[in-house]
Amino acid sequence: MPVIDKLGSGRPLTTSGWRPVRSYVIRGGRLTSSQRKALKTLSADFVVEYRPQPLDLVALFRNRNPVVIEIGFGMGDSLLAMAAKLPETNFIGIEVHQPGIGKLLMGIDQKQLNNIRVINHDAREVMEHCIADGSLRGIQIFFPDPWHKKRHHKRRLIQTEFVALMHRKLEAGGHLRLATDWHPYAEQMLEVLDNTDGLVNQARTGQFVDPGDRPATKFEKRGRKLGHDVWDLCYERE
Repeated sequence: MPVIDKLGSGRPLTTSGWRPVRSYVIRGGRLTSSQRKALKTLSADFVVEYRPQPLDLVALFRNRNPVVIEIGFGMGDSLLAMAAKLPETNFIGIEVHQPGIGKLLMGIDQKQLNNIRVINHDAREVMEHCIADGSLRGIQIFFPDPWHKKRHHKRRLIQTEFVALMHRKLEAGGHLRLATDWHPYAEQMLEVLDNTDGLVNQARTGQFVDPGDRPATKFEKRGRKLGHDVWDLCYERE
């Protein structure tokens, strides 16, 4: 599983000249020497090269354990905590930023985990082309970019079309979990998800859920110290 040579590179124009709207911007974050070393030495074992074809999840993990995908894992702290706590669950983390991937690989090595794989690519394309329908036990998206300005709302990840795509990828009884600290985005998420056929709000319609045992992310901890509230959502596929 070779690492992509240029992690986080932009995507070219399509043949029609139209560039897809992305929910992220590639930031030029500085790699530490430890992150750079982890990318060099561990990517072959844990980073999956993107190809627009279905992944064989059994072959990828060498077992038939349930699979959960986390989209945009940031620096990977909560993903590591979940993977360590749930060794009988396989996790795929999708992220476009190099420092976060390097940091996660360092954690995988330190904790000697073998139930995490990483894909460095646009989440929409990964979900559309690499994940079979009905194959996931869960999908989680914690603190996606809220794109505060109104003219940028089209960049928000949680839109009707993408939620419908995620619904297809979940198995019956599978869960979709989200969290945000931006209330207007939380309200948009709630409206979109409550109006998606086949997804059932695990609180009740129009209500947020308690975060329960969800590990706090580094971003979340920093925000809470500044007095930010957090809104969690959890839905089950019928």
